[in-house]
Formats: sequence, structure tokens, C-alpha cells
Amino acid sequence: MDSLITAAARALTAGDSFGALNRIALRDDAPALALRGIAMAQLGDFERAKALLRRAVRAFGPKEAVACARCVIAEAEIALVSRNLNWPTQALGTARATLEQYGDRVNAAHARYLEARHLLLTGHLDEAEHMLADLDPSPFPPALRTAHELVVAGIAIRRLQTTTARAALTRAEGVAHHAGIPALTAEVESAFLALNTPAARLIDQGEERLLLLEEVEALLASKALVVDACRHVVRNAHTVVSLARRPVLFSLARLLGEAWPDDVPRGTLIAHAFRTRFADDTHRARLRVEIGRLRSELGTLADVSATQRGFKLVPHNTGDVVVLARPIDEKHAALLALLDDGEAWSSSALALALGTSQRTIQRALDALLAADKVQSFGRGRARRWMTSPVPGFTTTLLLPGPYPGS
Repeated sequence: MDSLITAAARALTAGDSFGALNRIALRDDAPALALRGIAMAQLGDFERAKALLRRAVRAFGPKEAVACARCVIAEAEIALVSRNLNWPTQALGTARATLEQYGDRVNAAHARYLEARHLLLTGHLDEAEHMLADLDPSPFPPALRTAHELVVAGIAIRRLQTTTARAALTRAEGVAHHAGIPALTAEVESAFLALNTPAARLIDQGEERLLLLEEVEALLASKALVVDACRHVVRNAHTVVSLARRPVLFSLARLLGEAWPDDVPRGTLIAHAFRTRFADDTHRARLRVEIGRLRSELGTLADVSATQRGFKLVPHNTGDVVVLARPIDEKHAALLALLDDGEAWSSSALALALGTSQRTIQRALDALLAADKVQSFGRGRARRWMTSPVPGFTTTLLLPGPYPGS
């Protein structure tokens, strides 16, 4: 490897994309093409970066397995940053295995972190945690150690383990400062916002207040019966009942939770749960059926008792009943939560992350676009969506993944 390639590689490691390009911008040999691709990715020109990396793979040829594997990893990182979640992740696993076989532990670890971040984005927390289980970050460069701590913190935040998350981010902050890469420091600061800004609203006997993530964690560990409107579950510290696929039942549970310890009139329950202003005998009969279903779903958590004018929620333990609501109520809150990271997403990636159809996502995006809540650029398969983050709030509780504490 000649001196210009070495100098360019060092510049890229330090985050100096222009310094790298100044040394190799006019060269078309395989190592220069790969480094130019990485530099263009750092500058945000992802399409040009992918084209350069693919040219580099062809130039290296099959005999340069390690170099080709490194190019695959660079392209995988571009796909992750550009939220192309349909990128073939098996290619990343193959590249990682190749690097491990040839003893390139640093780049193999980088590949592992990319796989873990992909799993984290799509809500597969157990698999992401497994990717890091036997990986010791201490021998790695500061940038990789920062990446390790960011993934650890991301998993902990999704699980509402705020003490673990804060400790990981504190370590990441120190290592990122040592790395001296501004973009890495900014990523750590952005991750800290999830811990230091309100994550939900607590509705308790008619009064509302905002909660940080660590306060949400304490609430879910308490004796309270929580009607969680962020995850559409009803839970206490030991049991979680999902009503995510039973919207009518959850609507009834939320109304009863907000009114507790008082009851809710039958007319109010019918109007909100069935979305009608006029109630007749068929609506009242349906309400009795749905209340019976809700009572059955809640099981050992609570009972739903009839009163003279309606129904009330009666928890089986001695705790209060509270409602955990989104900071701002929004029909497409889960979609906006993913777009909240400031990256440009494709509709297919959003569908993959949320586990729904691309057509459903497209209809939601069109509605949000009409309301000026999102913006798009590009056409066809190159169309991307993004939005500005909601100021003063974190949307962690709306992201895909298992129920916190379950």
C-alpha cells in the first residue's frame, strides 16, 4: 500500500473526508476507489459512494477476499444510514465471516455492530443483544468502542433500563471525545436526548404531567395498573396484556383508566369506542359484548364492574390506575417515531421496521404529507421521507420492539 493510500485511510479514520479526497480523488485503482467511496459516504453522497465501492469490488477481484469484504461492509453501513433496510444482510454476515477467518478483528467487529444496529432498528432486541454477547470492545479503536456503547445504550433504552443506558452513553461520550470525530460526538449527544427529554404523559385521576424515561421505568415497576397508550397494552409490574390488535377494547380500557376511580357513562363509551354520536339498542348491546371481552382479556389484572350509569375499572391489587399516553397524540405516531431520527427513510424500510404492508405505510405517508408533517424527495424507488423531530420530546416508547419489562 503506497503512502497516499495510507494517508487517505488515516484521514478517513479521523473523519477528514476532504483530506482523504485531496490525496486520491484522481486515482482509479482498487484501493483508491474504495477509499473514495467511503469519503463520499461521509459527505452524504450515498449513490456515488455505492457506485465507487462496487467498482472497487470488481477491481479487487475474487482473489482479494478481505478487501472485497471490507467494501461490502462499507456498502452495508451506507444502506443502514440511508435506511435501506432491505439491503441483503446475509452479504454482511458473509463478509464478517471472511474477515474473522483472515484475522481482521477490527473490521469484523464493525460488521457485527452494523448487524446489531440493523436488528435494533427493526425492534429485534434479543438478537441485537446476542450479537454483542461475546464481543470485548476494549482492544478496538475509539470509534468502534463508541459504536459498541451506542448499541448497548440503544438496547437498554428500548428495554427501559435507563441506568444501564446512561452508564453506556457516559462511556460513549468519553470515548467519542478521545476519538475526536465531531459526527460521532454529535451522535452520542443525540442519544442522550432520549434520556433527558419527556417521553410520555401521565394521566392520573384527571391530572396530567410529563415523564422522563426513567420515570416511566419507575412507574412500570410500581404497583400501579398502567393503561399504556404508547404500546397499547394494559399492565402491572408482573403481567402485560396486549390490546394492540383490539382497538375497540383498548379504547374502552383507556376511557375507564382516565376516569378511574369514577365510572364512565355508557353513552361516552359508545361515542368514543364506536365513533358514533347516536346510540341505539344495538350499540348498547355491542357495548355489553365488548365490555365482557375486555373483562376476559384483563383477567387477573382488573375487573370491569357495571354501575348505575355505566362501567368502572376495578384493579385487583391495591395500586392506582393510571394512563401512560404519548407526549402528543397523533394517529401515525409510530411512523413519525421512526422518522424522528432525522434520516431519510424509504417506504419499504418503514414497512419492514413496523411490520406492516408498504401500501399501508404509503397511505399514512400521504396523509402526513397533506398535513405538512413529513416531506419527501426523489421519485419511484429513490423516493425518501423525512421529518423534523418534534421539539422537546423523545419518541422512544413508540419505536418497534418488545414491551418494556416483558
